[in-house]
Amino acid sequence: MIVYGRNPVREALRGPREVTHVWATKNAVREPWLSAAEVRVSPASAEDIEHRSGSGSHQGVCAEVSDFHYAPPESLTAATGALIVVLDQVQDPQNLGSICRTAECAGAAGVVIPDRRAAEVTAAVCKASAGAVEHLPVARVRNVADFLKDVKAAGGWCYGADRGGAVHYDTVDYGGTVALVLGSEGRGLRPRVAATCDALVSVPLRGRIESLSVSAAAAVLLFAAAARRG
Repeated sequence: MIVYGRNPVREALRGPREVTHVWATKNAVREPWLSAAEVRVSPASAEDIEHRSGSGSHQGVCAEVSDFHYAPPESLTAATGALIVVLDQVQDPQNLGSICRTAECAGAAGVVIPDRRAAEVTAAVCKASAGAVEHLPVARVRNVADFLKDVKAAGGWCYGADRGGAVHYDTVDYGGTVALVLGSEGRGLRPRVAATCDALVSVPLRGRIESLSVSAAAAVLLFAAAARRG
């Protein structure tokens, strides 16, 4: 995989994946974190880096890294007091990356995505996450509702985000093991997933727009949960 952008490349160098080669422009190569990197760094033009990365948003640097390894789902359900983000068919790589960035910053134990009809961890997701996916466990599951049942069987609680939810998001305790469940960009939670949740929580809106983006809703819920959990 070729990751691109200064934050994604820097975090890849700090993370568990193997970085085999870095290409950087003459301006980017002066960055202290890059000059200290113990990998091969080759000078390259911006055009060459864009060709290698397939994106014009490379910020003058890209790197060849080993494939992304997904975490086993059971490692999240087995963790005591874990805060887990579960995404039900979120398909936009930018949303997935943004949610991973927020989840990592809020101290979440990991993010869970389905293995079909959903965005997966790509170079674009690495860029959108600012490199957070290098430090945040991301697990893939065959069935989201079944994973939520596993969370509940392990003594956890599952709260689904729904604009029609009867529970105000900041009245929830969020203690112990908690799964925050968010649905796809257009349809929200699928019925079976929503039915598996212990409660559906809503974020009150005071403007004229009918809903938040899934990444914005995730940020609200994650930091509300983090504040309640101390």
